[in-house]
Amino acid sequence: MKYSIIWRKGNPQLIRKMKVPVLAIMLGICTAFAASAEITDIPVSQQQQTGEVRGRVVDAQNEPLIGVSIQLKGTGTGTITDMDGNYNLQAPQGGTLVFSYVGYATQEIVVNSQNVSVRLIEDTQTLEEVVVVGYGTQKKSEITAAVSSLKEEDFNMTTAASSALELAMGRIPGLVITNMNQGDPRSSIDIQIRGTSSMRGSNSPLIVIDGVPGGDLSLIPPEDITSINVLKDASAAAIYGTRGSNGVILITTKRGNTGGGEMKSTFEYSSRISHDYIYREPDMLTADEYREYMQSGAYNSGMMHDFGESTDWQGLLTNKNNVSHTHNLAMSGGTRTSNYRASIYYRTFDPIAIESESQNWGARLNVNHLGLNDRLEVQLNFNSDFRERNGVGRNDEWEQAAQRNPTEPSKDENGVWLEDAAYNSVNPLARYSTMDDVTSRGSWLLSSRATLTVIEGLKVSMLASWQQSNETRNQYYERASKTSKDSYAGGGYARKWSEKDVRQVVEFTVDYSKIFNDIHSFNVIAGHGYEYEVEENFDAYNTGFMTDHFQTNNLGAGTGITSGNISYANMASAKRDNRLGSFFGRINYTLQDKYLFSATLRYDGSSRFGENHRWGTFPALSAGWIISQEDFMKDLGFINYLKLRAGYGVTGNMPNSERSDDYSYMITMGTPANTDQRMKYPINGSWQQSYGPVRNPNPNLKWEEKREFNFGLDFSLLKDRIGGTIDIYKRTTVDIIDSYNAPMPPMVLSSILTNVGSMSNRGIEIGLNGKIINKRNFKYDANFTFTYQKNILESLSSDLYKATYKEWQGLPAPGALGNAFRSQEGEPTGQFYGKRFAGFTDEGKWMFYKKDGKAVTLSEILPEDLTYIGNGTPKYQVSLNNTFRYKNFDLSFMFRGKFGFKILNTKEMFFGNLNWLPNNVLKSAITKHTELQDAPQYSDYYLENGNFVKLQNMSLGYNFSLNSKWVRSLRAYASWSNCFTLTGYSGTTPELRDTGFITGYDARGFFPATSSLMFGVNVGF
Repeated sequence: MKYSIIWRKGNPQLIRKMKVPVLAIMLGICTAFAASAEITDIPVSQQQQTGEVRGRVVDAQNEPLIGVSIQLKGTGTGTITDMDGNYNLQAPQGGTLVFSYVGYATQEIVVNSQNVSVRLIEDTQTLEEVVVVGYGTQKKSEITAAVSSLKEEDFNMTTAASSALELAMGRIPGLVITNMNQGDPRSSIDIQIRGTSSMRGSNSPLIVIDGVPGGDLSLIPPEDITSINVLKDASAAAIYGTRGSNGVILITTKRGNTGGGEMKSTFEYSSRISHDYIYREPDMLTADEYREYMQSGAYNSGMMHDFGESTDWQGLLTNKNNVSHTHNLAMSGGTRTSNYRASIYYRTFDPIAIESESQNWGARLNVNHLGLNDRLEVQLNFNSDFRERNGVGRNDEWEQAAQRNPTEPSKDENGVWLEDAAYNSVNPLARYSTMDDVTSRGSWLLSSRATLTVIEGLKVSMLASWQQSNETRNQYYERASKTSKDSYAGGGYARKWSEKDVRQVVEFTVDYSKIFNDIHSFNVIAGHGYEYEVEENFDAYNTGFMTDHFQTNNLGAGTGITSGNISYANMASAKRDNRLGSFFGRINYTLQDKYLFSATLRYDGSSRFGENHRWGTFPALSAGWIISQEDFMKDLGFINYLKLRAGYGVTGNMPNSERSDDYSYMITMGTPANTDQRMKYPINGSWQQSYGPVRNPNPNLKWEEKREFNFGLDFSLLKDRIGGTIDIYKRTTVDIIDSYNAPMPPMVLSSILTNVGSMSNRGIEIGLNGKIINKRNFKYDANFTFTYQKNILESLSSDLYKATYKEWQGLPAPGALGNAFRSQEGEPTGQFYGKRFAGFTDEGKWMFYKKDGKAVTLSEILPEDLTYIGNGTPKYQVSLNNTFRYKNFDLSFMFRGKFGFKILNTKEMFFGNLNWLPNNVLKSAITKHTELQDAPQYSDYYLENGNFVKLQNMSLGYNFSLNSKWVRSLRAYASWSNCFTLTGYSGTTPELRDTGFITGYDARGFFPATSSLMFGVNVGF
């Protein structure tokens, strides 16, 4: 019901909101399609050159196949079969027709008559597919490690993905992709493979785009991706050494079409528009409910004030008529020796929250050329992306809107923004109107690869790439803003920030393949790589402006710089760089097409470590046995393929460059922030800067090492109707890098970065896929994934450095409530640590359990009474993808679920407490929590079961059957994303961060949980 109401209300504005060029493009496409559909007369000259070819496409049972793609090879001419399997198109005698259909082997047939009919055979050779792995490819059947692969037809292309990797959400077991603020286009996704493995280093996988490590996902629009391959275990990722510790995601982009001798071009255009709406918002008191409680005389009601208005503060921050749209145009073509593909795209995101819009645009070019009698292949890739976003609308403003007194107007009778003296209270609309915050970012990646075939089976390759991003941020608070008045004496605040990041990669590889005596197959690859990364940033701010006219364009006009206090003005710049040199090799050997062996070795050296441990060695071994190839399996007809595999590997990790750890091993000098002046002293009437050590040296700092065992089973049953994989793994990370208390002396500072401790992770991953129904006009395919994982912090101490636990996530004010999480030796990560709720006194005061089980008041609780009260990391994650096809229609939907975890509801902790008055509170404060008459406290009282099942998306599409020389394909679809969630959690959404050490934490700040309705078209010319 909510779905239909929102769609009806939003529809008129939806059309008005669209830009004129967008309407023109879409109307133009529809007009072209309509006109082309009416073209039936073909000029005589053209009939003589081509002629009409008709036919019928059926399966092995002579049942017609609907929607089969028929393409005239080397041209843009094509069509698809209708509901009876029939087709017709213009084609010359001697031309080649290419018949392709998902799940069936592609066939090419030369035209020698006016009737060309074909019987397609189900593709039972999927195991012969070539899968991209590190520094090369392998047949799917020969892979001995935990590698998952997604092709374009497996992607979820019917969602307004903010990141290319959202195409793989719920598709690969062990790969966790979370977008907590789905409705915020400025938010980033969290990506993790097989749990947490490091405290100080990165826990995100390495992204490799077209062979270039360290790729930027923002450079790749989803429409340009052809495959996503995930290297999950150490035996697969060890070829990437230091950067493969958290797994590797290999993204391959689309390349140009190869035609015959004549250059032919094709065009593809896709467009989609979407509308977001809030599907669940915090249930705060309305103005009438606020007044009713104020007049009740109940607890703290005397603190409340009625200003005589009824203001929907959250509604005022909601962009109810939002419309976002995306456009992508790709052009491709080529001959046998040269081809290209170019694409351009534009996206504008008009989200549910005002003052948070963004837009981005970019272009991509891929060129491939063969020369030297086809012995030399050269590839060139260029990717660019430019984006601009408004940073004014943030979680803070939504938190302020939620708790704002609903009887209070936004302005007084003179039109001046109203503020009040209540705790933590800011008028969000006033902040929006008196603040500017714009971030712009430009990124590009240029890469080239040249591959020379020296002799048969021996190839030499060189890759070179340059990746750069430039980002700027301009921020200004007007003189009349509350921030300016409270913090800068009404003088305004202006800030300029910029950062440039450059990454250069050069790699040389030699690849040799050979088959001996038809039973021995070898592939050997060896290489050398070098990477250099440099980052520069600049930051300056000033206050004390006489006018708002300059905004951020004249920082020198402010007087705050003369105070010498960094709270009023400061200027800073920094530069960091790091280098990585590598030598690597891999040997793959196959015996009799059923015994598989692989060995990998990588030797990495990083400038982030001192001379004592600069280089690290990372080996891996794996083996596989294709049991179904054995003679004793021949009679088991229901088993088509069965492979057992096992592997062991070591990968490394290093300090995270994002935390300024590039120089972790050496002593560095700086300006310790121990005073507002940062060690500045007045000398002769001016402020002079002093310097001192800010980091202790540690020449023995070394790599973290992740050692992983993986056992897997791949299978295909019942004539390939059911297939899947099962993986069981255990990994241990040793020599974990983190900060510890340092002895003084000999150290000059109280902390040092060093290697101490270990973690273990174990889990089970299951992926199943099946062709459940395969009838003439109706097909049903399903894909199921299951993931179980458990992380244990094994140790935290050594002979020299001691620690029994680490704590994270300090809870917000008011009250010194401490940290929410504690990880202790021998305990799982993601553990909530706090008090155990024992009830309330007659006066509504808190009672908690002591260590011995006795219920006492808060004043009697001691630190030793605190304990582990729950875990925020899901133990189990599942997904079910369903695709139905009926004639030209297709329907798909995906369920996702997470189980076995708790959520700390900090919104309930503060806003569900009547002590938060006179600010607004949740309705639960006067219903569920009426017995509570005490200040907020952290305990298991606010831990809730986080289990949920979500209908992630649903899509309905239609493929038009065309007979047109202008439009070869047309698909239209409608989709619904983040449809609904079944959960017992009382907050707005249980979809929270579940990567790293802070999991299941529902922060106090609000941002709307949204659903999205979308309509899209894909057109091929």
